[in-house]
Amino acid sequence: MIIEDNIKRLREDRGVKQAEIADLIDMHHSNYSKIENGQREISLAAVDKIAEFFNISIDELVHMGNDIPKEISLEDKTTVEQVKLIQELDPEEKGMIYKMIETFLTKKKFKDFFNKNIAAL
Repeated sequence: MIIEDNIKRLREDRGVKQAEIADLIDMHHSNYSKIENGQREISLAAVDKIAEFFNISIDELVHMGNDIPKEISLEDKTTVEQVKLIQELDPEEKGMIYKMIETFLTKKKFKDFFNKNIAAL
């Protein structure tokens, strides 16, 4: 879907008239109608005003209805899910993750070894 269709759908869903949006973006009503009909380009400044008017981000307006990637939190994932997500990374990023894990595991082994041997004294 193109942004003009998204704006029109949002405007109609919210019961807003074309004239209101045209006034909002300081444009003659007939020129705004051409935007919704795909006969005229819309400026980024106008898109910003429209997004603000509808209390959404420009990204939400542009990608309305699409699955926009969301932030991933590993805390609420199982270990298997976490490993699968790590496998999706680029080789260099995976290498960095595995090096960090190795470092933490080595640190833990030394700490356990130290605690075990000090406790034995």
